[in-house]
Amino acid sequence: MNPALLAIVAEGFLSRLSFGIISFVLPLYAYRIGLSLVEIGLLMTLNQIVAMTLKPLMGWMADRMGLKRSFIASIAVRSFIALFLVVAQSPWQLYLIKSLHGGSKALRDPAASALIAEQGGKKAIASAFAWYHTAKIVAGSMGKAIAGILLTLTASNFSLTFHVAFLLSLLPLYSVIRYIKADKPRAHSTLPSLSQSPTSQASESRLPQPTQSISFHQSNKVLIPFTLLSFAINGTAEMLRGLFPILATEYAGLNEAQTGIIYTVSTVVVLVSGPIFGWLADHGRQEWVLLVRSFGNIVSSIVYVIAPNLVGFTVGKLSDDAGKAAFRPAWGAMMAHVSSYDPQRRAQTMSWMLMGEDAGAIAGPILAGLLWSTWGLPVMLGARVLLAIGTEIYTIYLSRSLEGFERPKTANSR
Repeated sequence: MNPALLAIVAEGFLSRLSFGIISFVLPLYAYRIGLSLVEIGLLMTLNQIVAMTLKPLMGWMADRMGLKRSFIASIAVRSFIALFLVVAQSPWQLYLIKSLHGGSKALRDPAASALIAEQGGKKAIASAFAWYHTAKIVAGSMGKAIAGILLTLTASNFSLTFHVAFLLSLLPLYSVIRYIKADKPRAHSTLPSLSQSPTSQASESRLPQPTQSISFHQSNKVLIPFTLLSFAINGTAEMLRGLFPILATEYAGLNEAQTGIIYTVSTVVVLVSGPIFGWLADHGRQEWVLLVRSFGNIVSSIVYVIAPNLVGFTVGKLSDDAGKAAFRPAWGAMMAHVSSYDPQRRAQTMSWMLMGEDAGAIAGPILAGLLWSTWGLPVMLGARVLLAIGTEIYTIYLSRSLEGFERPKTANSR
């Protein structure tokens, strides 16, 4: 792994470690200063809503400021958010801080994704995304564990815990400044077909740039369907986000300890399988690895209905999380592929696709809650199966249409 990519992965690990601590501590702190449960729920989702709204604008800014500058700025703002929490004493201050967090996330996510796409190498993009997201998932779990230990050892000293989160978030700033190179001028070029040989890729890179560029209209023809795909995949996958503990304890009759064991085992599965799926995506067809996500949704939904017990729920959660581990590297490679049609707007293109993910993550649990409360759990899980099947079909269709879109450009450029 080259130093620049290692710096990005380290930043992802430490930033998620920091905000794993904050995500555990902040609801407790908010409750301590008098926020209601409804207000705390809004507080904890506010950053995601703000990030989703601002991502297209921030992606546009990242392309014009430069990916490295944008990445550094987002790290700095995000770090000081933890420091601001030390002095926050009222609800409006917490809401303002979480809004700033959403703004920094809106700038950071497209910049980080674009940097991984450019630093990962054409033959290892999926693996780069796999290591990045695996590091974040593991760090998130570790951060929550560290937060619990810190609060226990310090008798709920929230200020000290927020200071620790600030230092962890700030640590990777030096390595990012030191090892990530400043942006080079990014001319228009299209990513060669995934089936092309390295020789043909090298020959195409020497062709005149105007011959290879595509129009903004053509770029949008590719972008819009894939933004909808990101919404569909993440919306279906995240339908059970936040509901699984209720599902396990109330429907399957598991206790809290058994549910916790399932979460622990699933984290190990993600840690092991993420890099494996990244390697497979780099050495095969990315769309087939991407389909594992929907397949995991289908299997888990069926198992939850027919086997509401410890074994069944463990199998269902593992299949769901294995799909998640497959999704991230394959989808990262797909974003890199689609954004390469217009490299001058790479971060902006990725920001739209990432916005689709955020919108799906918000809409999925809401839809699940409505279906569950209105028609019952089997109907909700059945709807999830049907949505996953539809998403599988749409994924195959878009992957084939993308290949068809490339062939005329490849032929003309030879």
